[in-house]
Amino acid sequence: MRLFSITFGLFLLFSANSFAQSVDTINVKKPDSVIIPMPVSKWKKENIVGFDLNEIAFVNWNAGGNSAISGLIKGTFTRKYENGNLKWNNELIVRYGISKQDGVELRKTDDAFQFNSTFGYRKDTTSSWFHTAKFNFNTQFTSGYAYPNTELAISKPFAPAYTFLGVGAEFNNKKKNLQLYISPLTLKNTLVLEQRLADQGAFGVDKAVYDPVTGEKLRDGSNSRTELGFLFTSGYKTEIVKNIKLENKLTLYSDYINNFGNIDVDWQLQLDFIVNKYVRANINTHVIYDDDIKAKEEINGEQVIVGPKIQLKQMLGVGLIYSF
Repeated sequence: MRLFSITFGLFLLFSANSFAQSVDTINVKKPDSVIIPMPVSKWKKENIVGFDLNEIAFVNWNAGGNSAISGLIKGTFTRKYENGNLKWNNELIVRYGISKQDGVELRKTDDAFQFNSTFGYRKDTTSSWFHTAKFNFNTQFTSGYAYPNTELAISKPFAPAYTFLGVGAEFNNKKKNLQLYISPLTLKNTLVLEQRLADQGAFGVDKAVYDPVTGEKLRDGSNSRTELGFLFTSGYKTEIVKNIKLENKLTLYSDYINNFGNIDVDWQLQLDFIVNKYVRANINTHVIYDDDIKAKEEINGEQVIVGPKIQLKQMLGVGLIYSF
């Protein structure tokens, strides 16, 4: 009986204490905090850097051959802004490649610095057509040569450099990854800031004027050339089969004043073979035709300027890629 009394007393005490705690909890309970949503940035960014390496080696190889190694560093950095009917896309592309063969000096295989900026506005969010202003800038990092002649450069940084600035209409279909841009008014400016190349009239600028008797230079070659013309660009991306992607870029330009209908072509086609998140192989083909770019040939030890020709570059690479 005594044990029951003690047990019952402890039960009453625990119950009273629990009730007191419950009451205290109810009295001091604070209202739920208000969750303030963080503003979502209208900017999207992507940085992709990669390194491709190709190597071939021969040791006592009966069929002969030269050992060679080549490397390419590349990067693509994008910043995109979208807010309702406005969009602003910025892209920086850099590439630099070199190769080394037995018995041959180090040579450049690729060199590009390119910046693209596109600002667009559309009437409503359901439309795929934008009123667009577009700016492009292209040049290179180091001097280029007509190998094996490495004494006189045939190109240098800002020699040439190209800028395109125009307004037009852009069709942008995100579902099909298709972009088309048409500009009836585009200014193309060619810069040749190396005076020796400008005096030669390289890349379409006005060449220097010389005295026919003494050979003395009477007037320097022009360092720039401005054109007004029609620009068309297209871009398309698709996955042909799983882990094999295709990207196609085409640019067509024709000057209204000088030989309208003579079209400058810049066409790039790339296949990416994705092994995993960090390893991939790629095949890249780049075709250029520009009537203002005269080819150079070495005749009797001298560089002679001949007519324009189709320029073709093809590259196969396997390497690492990192996106952040």
